[in-house]
Amino acid sequence: MKYLIASDIHGSAYYCRKMLKAYEQEGADKILLLGDLLYHGPRNDLPREYAPKEVIHMLNNYKQKIYNVRGNCDAEVDQMVLEFPVMADYCIIIEETRTIYATHGHIYNQDHLPPLQDGDVLLHGHTHVLKAERRTGYTLLNPGSVSLPKEGNIPTYAVLENGRFSIKGFDGTVVKEIQL
Repeated sequence: MKYLIASDIHGSAYYCRKMLKAYEQEGADKILLLGDLLYHGPRNDLPREYAPKEVIHMLNNYKQKIYNVRGNCDAEVDQMVLEFPVMADYCIIIEETRTIYATHGHIYNQDHLPPLQDGDVLLHGHTHVLKAERRTGYTLLNPGSVSLPKEGNIPTYAVLENGRFSIKGFDGTVVKEIQL
């Protein structure tokens, strides 16, 4: 299974289009979204081409391909317009012999770990800062932000296939990767 993983679209039609184009070009099987789909939030500037209604339409066209976890900017009203589940706080993916605990990151993160086994993976967004690093007992992954990257990063998404997590820019350049 090949996943395209993205986080923090924040209502940007421009970057949602780029993300969906990357999904098609990558030939991924599923899209795993790590929350903050439609609203930009009070701490963020408006992203490029802020148009949540367009993002709704684009994402609904891929509803059969999307797994999603709820971000801190996502609300019950979003579930009323999106045609795939958006309110789960986490999802579990079994990749070979390890468990990937995917969440947004505002509840569970490197400072507040979920129940992980030795060798498991914590995958989250929220910080808008990409990460792919081994920690004591687990691996920490963050695909960065599709639309509002921080700490000098470029807009990114990630691909997970055959145990390799690759963070990429929209030009296809691999920014960082790790073998799980």
